[in-house]
Amino acid sequence: MTEQTAPPADVAVEDAVPATTTLPPVPEGPPPPSVREEGPAPAAPRPPRRVLRAVLRWTAAVLVMGGLGAGTAAGITSMERTDVPGLATRDDGRWDYPALTLPALPADAPRPFSDSNLAEVHHADLRRLLVPTPAGATEIKGLDGGWVDTARYVAEYGKGDRAALTQHLNDSALRHIAARGWTMPDGTSSRVYLLQFNSVAYSTAFHDEIYEHQSLDSLPIPLDGSTEPVFDEDWTATAGAEFTTAHVYSEPEPYGPEQSRYAYVLAGDTVALIVHSRKGEAGTAAVPFHQTLILQNQLLG
Repeated sequence: MTEQTAPPADVAVEDAVPATTTLPPVPEGPPPPSVREEGPAPAAPRPPRRVLRAVLRWTAAVLVMGGLGAGTAAGITSMERTDVPGLATRDDGRWDYPALTLPALPADAPRPFSDSNLAEVHHADLRRLLVPTPAGATEIKGLDGGWVDTARYVAEYGKGDRAALTQHLNDSALRHIAARGWTMPDGTSSRVYLLQFNSVAYSTAFHDEIYEHQSLDSLPIPLDGSTEPVFDEDWTATAGAEFTTAHVYSEPEPYGPEQSRYAYVLAGDTVALIVHSRKGEAGTAAVPFHQTLILQNQLLG
């Protein structure tokens, strides 16, 4: 490594540069941009007064409509559907039934139509499977939702048919009969009977007895005081429960002092009779009758 020696202390640094050395000329750069003297920024153009007034008016309108819309929505959500104009359910004559609830079953007891209940037995208390009483109804004496005897049930039929039906019930394995009845303010009388047998074979046999051992396409034994019924053309099979069989009838005109509508439901070990009757020329309304039948179907199925 070559040793560098510093110049003597008394020699100036500039004297160390040879006199003959000339520095290259510094290249000229671009001329400095001309600097304009800045003044105050020009003011933005002002919108016409008419535009400002229109914007303010529309803003106020949006705010007002937004407030009204929010208040209306809050009011509607706090109202019942039947209180909202245009959304109220049209009154079609339905009765005001309470919500249905299935009764509790004994421990380890299956539902009547579950896969583990091949006998299709209703293990629940039969009285708890009766359709409830609608609002405004008056209970019929002796039909308070409890047990009734055979005589009370066969009294629904003409005198000429009661003896044969009573004998058949006495010979069959009938366990018990639960019944409920009520009258409505319009005069409609409703009766519901549930007959439970020891097996499906017995319930089916009695169901056939109602049809006088004929095919199920024939008409049943008429009720007391009614003429021979006809099939209810307004009833559809899809309206019933999935596991029940319902046969629905009405008494055609002329039906005398009162008209009857009734149906039989075969649900496993149980046979149900649902009756609506009403005096007067107006007859018995179809809508509440079908409503009662559907609800009873649901409880049995």
